[in-house]
Amino acid sequence: MSTLSLDALPDVQKGIHTRPLFVMHLDVEPIVRFGPTPDGDRRVGVITGGRFEGDRLSGEVLGGGADWQIVRPDGATTLDVRLMLRTSEGVLIGMFYRGLRHGEPAVLAKLAKGEHVDPAEYYFRINAIFETASPDHAWLNHMLAVGVGDRRADGPVYSLFEML
Repeated sequence: MSTLSLDALPDVQKGIHTRPLFVMHLDVEPIVRFGPTPDGDRRVGVITGGRFEGDRLSGEVLGGGADWQIVRPDGATTLDVRLMLRTSEGVLIGMFYRGLRHGEPAVLAKLAKGEHVDPAEYYFRINAIFETASPDHAWLNHMLAVGVGDRRADGPVYSLFEML
């Protein structure tokens, strides 16, 4: 390939295609603040439960997960989350995601006070992978998902999409 051009690539590389996976709400205890660390302002949100609902996958989020966050000096928050999901059929699924949330300082201040802000006013995106021993759900072991978040006072709500 003499030049790098999107037009010269196969169709599969010209865009991202997705399909809905599920919508998820997490119940989170009040944030535990570690304070300034070498990486930034460390905070941890312990996840006590939640639920997820989609056409192919629905169930509950089990307690015991956590969101290890860093608030960077530029005000952006990075997320590092591990969750346990249990489908309505009783199948256990591990969900692991990283994310990034940032916005204008006034918007972030409202979020910090627990006020609801239209999710279109700030950037809140995640990328997820899954792990399960269930043969019927093994398709989850071979996919990446992306999501858009909405930080609410009672915990975040995500819309997740399978990347095709």
